[in-house]
Amino acid sequence: MKTLMKKAIQLRMDLLQMIHRANSGHTGGSLSSVDILVALFYRVMRIDPTRPLWEERDRFVLSKGHSVEGYYAILADLGFFPKEELERYCRLGSFLTGHPTRKVPGVEVNTGALGHGLAVGVGMAIAGKMDSKPYKVYVLMGDGELGEGSVWEAAQVAAHYGLDNLVGIVDRNRLQISGYTEEVLRLENLAEKWRAFGWEVVNVDGHDLERLVGTFEKVPILAKKPHLVLAHTVKGKGVSFIENKKEWHHHVPSEEELRRALEELNRQLEELENDVSKDGYKTCNC
Repeated sequence: MKTLMKKAIQLRMDLLQMIHRANSGHTGGSLSSVDILVALFYRVMRIDPTRPLWEERDRFVLSKGHSVEGYYAILADLGFFPKEELERYCRLGSFLTGHPTRKVPGVEVNTGALGHGLAVGVGMAIAGKMDSKPYKVYVLMGDGELGEGSVWEAAQVAAHYGLDNLVGIVDRNRLQISGYTEEVLRLENLAEKWRAFGWEVVNVDGHDLERLVGTFEKVPILAKKPHLVLAHTVKGKGVSFIENKKEWHHHVPSEEELRRALEELNRQLEELENDVSKDGYKTCNC
């Protein structure tokens, strides 16, 4: 678990530098979703970077496609493409654009038009059932995205077909570009809404890597029911002056802000190295 925690901190540093170099990016939502991505890509999902189109691979759909920086950093770290390509993010000629596309090895589907990812995931999960494939489909959505009616149409279809190979994840950071979700379009009681649509719902701290891994590894919890992991997160997680600030939804750190953020994250790495129990293991308190 300590290794995963270190990885999450390093990825936060990587994505901040990507956004700063490109002078473009969605900082807050990328930081809030890092721990979810780390749990999936480094411990839970069956994937093979040498065979990105392996038929039995688990599928991942980043429905909140604007929060792409952490996703790219992970794919590069795992070897889907050279890590040096991250330095060209959002530059002319690079295949790493501001939203994921299938030109990027490891990306399953173009996303960014919010509200579409779950429907695509439902289709993938139905195909898996029809072909008797063992893979699971994971779809990461933003909470602001749940204002799109197409999300709930897809949720209804998933329950109708009993897609227990489908895992929806909501990055519940409670902020979107216009402000707090409960002021823009009230979502609560969100867990009960998903249950009413026929989903098995699990609430989890979206920054507790141990809990995230344990939750994902239990799927399917109930046969013939799709699963929704309601991951309670903090927008901008990891950098104190970015956390819970709506203006950081799409804000590029200045040189000074980047320096402060990297210093803060480096201190977290140092503290993690020093804060280890006698047996060498530290549980997550992200």
